[in-house]
Amino acid sequence: MSPIILLDGGMGQELLRRSSRAITPMWSADIMFNEPMLVRDLHREFIDSGARVITLNTYTATPERLKRENHLEQLALLHQRAMSAAQEAIDLAQCNDVKIAGCLPPLVASYRPDVSLSFEDSLSTYRRLVELQSPASDLFICETMSSITEALAACTAAIESGKPVWLAFTVSDDHPEQLRSGESLKDALLALESLNTQATLLNCSQPEAISECWSLLSQQNGLFGAYANGFVSVESLYPGDTVETLEMRQDLSPQQYAEHAMSWVRNGASIIGGCCEIGPQHIKALHSRLCSEGFI
Repeated sequence: MSPIILLDGGMGQELLRRSSRAITPMWSADIMFNEPMLVRDLHREFIDSGARVITLNTYTATPERLKRENHLEQLALLHQRAMSAAQEAIDLAQCNDVKIAGCLPPLVASYRPDVSLSFEDSLSTYRRLVELQSPASDLFICETMSSITEALAACTAAIESGKPVWLAFTVSDDHPEQLRSGESLKDALLALESLNTQATLLNCSQPEAISECWSLLSQQNGLFGAYANGFVSVESLYPGDTVETLEMRQDLSPQQYAEHAMSWVRNGASIIGGCCEIGPQHIKALHSRLCSEGFI
């Protein structure tokens, strides 16, 4: 039995709860710029909870999002602060087995492939993000990918780095067999198969939707797994909105989330963690279950 790789949880929503600042469309990037110690401390809390892969807090620090908010000039600085926060957290936790994952997210908006860039333009931007993040990244996660084109561009840029690449699709909560684009998950997995990414994941979807896709996901070569969100729905979120429009589920306690994630582990998952609204207490509960059942 291979050891389970435990990821961190969602940074953005947890940071907003801890921040003294008003919520902006820049989300966690605003906190990265103005309250970087919060980011460092949250990274460390996830490490102390058992996570052994932490993801750079750069999800909203894309050129397209920053340009929309008139902050494009902060791109390099935000990435430098994100890398410093992650490395400082590892140093403070005194854990030399923690890896840092670079973050290649949707460039324009989450869950909205209809406003995404062309493959060529996406690839150019993803290459820029890979260059910025490579100094601190042990691997790259192409996450919350909502379409085949988006995923191909992100993975192509990440693979060029020579570092391990994990691909994470987000699926429709109402139609789990489909990406947010309406393309079938089966077609998406086939389209990306030739890239030979190290791991194939599902993320930022409801845990129930992920479970419905499991038989298809588990057919993949290499590592596979998932990290779900804790939103009631993401349908109300539009490009440029703040996350105030999204509601947290009240039926997904740390123990309840661990039940979902452990079902994935028992069915072959090698990588699990959490996404939006899944905090350090969720990861701690999941780590406890993994230990008690002999998976780590």
